[in-house]
Amino acid sequence: MIIKNATFLKSAADKSGFMHFDKPIIAVCGRSNVGKSSFINMIANRNKLARTSRDPGRTRLVNYFDFEQFVIADLPGYGFAQVSKGEKLKWAKTIESFFADNKNLDHAFLLLDIRREPNADDIDFINYLNHYIIPFTVICTKADKLSKTRIKPTANAIANRLCLGEGNMIAISNENGYGKEKILERLDFVMAAYQSKMQADDDESGENS
Repeated sequence: MIIKNATFLKSAADKSGFMHFDKPIIAVCGRSNVGKSSFINMIANRNKLARTSRDPGRTRLVNYFDFEQFVIADLPGYGFAQVSKGEKLKWAKTIESFFADNKNLDHAFLLLDIRREPNADDIDFINYLNHYIIPFTVICTKADKLSKTRIKPTANAIANRLCLGEGNMIAISNENGYGKEKILERLDFVMAAYQSKMQADDDESGENS
């Protein structure tokens, strides 16, 4: 896949602002400060499409980005301790509402820091995706923080911890572009799955008409 253009669309605080499209939506999820905004900028080939911050917990809304062939929905980060309980509940409600309203949500990228063991929040989020039957890929960010010889075995160890196949785990670096080609290949896969689903829906509609 070649990304030629990407634009910010809007932010949504709750279900009333959620958007629907005639093309696939890919959710980008993960802990606060895992590098979601930098990941979006990397695949968009732009430095400032999604705003980055050194302060964890900056993303408190669902931010939509149009990549022409698909849409990315950047979700609020979870697991950030330095906010009030009320704020955490508000973020959790936003995320839960988003996944419950998943009529054309076709895939999720769950970002994990490759240097950290998956914690209970990460495992709960995977269970959440499985509950809503949402296909997902785990993206291990910050691979540049490890030596090249440690990247693959560390990513495989995380995959084993989460009971995932190696094909559902991609290690990347937003800093040097490591793994970007695999992300683009996965986007091609998501697009192909979407087209197959649309064709199946069309065939079923024709049979029922």
